[in-house]
Amino acid sequence: MPASRRFPWLLIGAFIALYLVWGSTYLAIRIGVESWPPLLMAGVRFVIAGSLLYGFLRWRGVPAPTWAQWRAAGAIGFLLLSCGNGGVTLAEHAGVASGVAALAVATVPLFTLLFGLLFGHRNSRLEWAGIFLGLAGIGLLNLGSNLQASPMGAVLILFAAAAWAFGSVWSKNLPLPQGAMASAAEMLVGGAALLIGSALSGERLTQMPTAAGWGALAYLIFFGSIVAFSSYMYLLKHVRPAAATSYAYVNPVVAVLLGIVFAGEQIGAEECLAMGVIVGAVVLIGLPQWRRAPRQLA
Repeated sequence: MPASRRFPWLLIGAFIALYLVWGSTYLAIRIGVESWPPLLMAGVRFVIAGSLLYGFLRWRGVPAPTWAQWRAAGAIGFLLLSCGNGGVTLAEHAGVASGVAALAVATVPLFTLLFGLLFGHRNSRLEWAGIFLGLAGIGLLNLGSNLQASPMGAVLILFAAAAWAFGSVWSKNLPLPQGAMASAAEMLVGGAALLIGSALSGERLTQMPTAAGWGALAYLIFFGSIVAFSSYMYLLKHVRPAAATSYAYVNPVVAVLLGIVFAGEQIGAEECLAMGVIVGAVVLIGLPQWRRAPRQLA
């Protein structure tokens, strides 16, 4: 089948992985940090996922990254994984509910647009409309929620969102390895940095994790890291950053729904209205990219 026929399906699949899988990782992280020290869990997650993906790619004959590519991947891995995911994991360990974490991370597209201006990017009116509509949806979702976050947790979440957004924009200007090798190298470096942070902060595993803790770690390794993160890096190479980070508007919806199903949380009229607004925002942000996709492939 011609590449021009395959590409749209890969694009759609990557978006689905980000919207659904990453939305569920907030609950998985909350379950995991009940058994694991936060930085240790995040570090083990990415080192194992990166090692598996790297080993598989090398077995398939993919060349190892050059030194310049390792440096670029290390910088992006540190921003996205050590600072971004590490900040979220620390915040949830500090008591921030998974739904609140997902809501706060919804600021990623706004940070992406702001940092994009520093790199000379210009955004369409539809993208700007989607950003502001999405923020309005997040506000509505917050109005219907009684979840409370600690001040330190809020700072960690916003820092994580900003670091993730900056790394996402910067990555398009760096000589990263091709394809999934970029994800593997970033996870190896980002995971190693998290393990160093865990050791320096004095984290200790005082008892063996529960079965739920092991299950959460396995889910985060295979689905949250290998599948979803590789999909994200694929999107960063093929769509505008604002479209790639539009998952941040859908993840809160997924997190809230999982809370209803597995944690018995209630949802009111405000949350239902917010979900409709958020989905509309995703469509607005994606329209400019989806319209251009056929012309890019010609």
